[in-house]
Amino acid sequence: MKTLRLLFAVVSGATALVSLRAADAPKTDARAEVIFFEREKFTDVKDGFAETPAGRDAILDQIRDYIVSQAKWYVPADQKLTVTITDVDLAGDFEPARGPRLDDVRIIRDIYPPKISLSFKLTDAEGKELKHGTRDLTDLMFMSKLTMNPNDPLRYEKNLLDDWLRTDFKRVK
Repeated sequence: MKTLRLLFAVVSGATALVSLRAADAPKTDARAEVIFFEREKFTDVKDGFAETPAGRDAILDQIRDYIVSQAKWYVPADQKLTVTITDVDLAGDFEPARGPRLDDVRIIRDIYPPKISLSFKLTDAEGKELKHGTRDLTDLMFMSKLTMNPNDPLRYEKNLLDDWLRTDFKRVK
């Protein structure tokens, strides 16, 4: 019994030490910043038939995290990409006419393509603008593309963002 308590104390102490070191570790500078302009007015960022602010924020956080994570492949370390998203219309839609059991099921059909409107600015370390633009992203053939993660609910929007990054930016070596 004493051995079990001692083992528990050692594991707890080690866990606490690791978490303290992780908190003290310097944060890496993100190569991208994502701003959502008037997110309440976005066309379709719903997690169910009845939109909730928490659901909308969770979806937008996933989109933000994805752009920031992918920026390391397209933005050199000494540059920063600022993306302002002005509208999002997720792939698919809710069709309440299908009955109460399917009210909160997003139906994916090719008549509901993903759409994202954004503007971007790429700056160097001194803040000098290197590139800027405005894009209205949509993919009418989104259902015929292969996806890396078929279980990801935002796979079509992520593919749309990947296509945009590949088109507007060169891959960093």
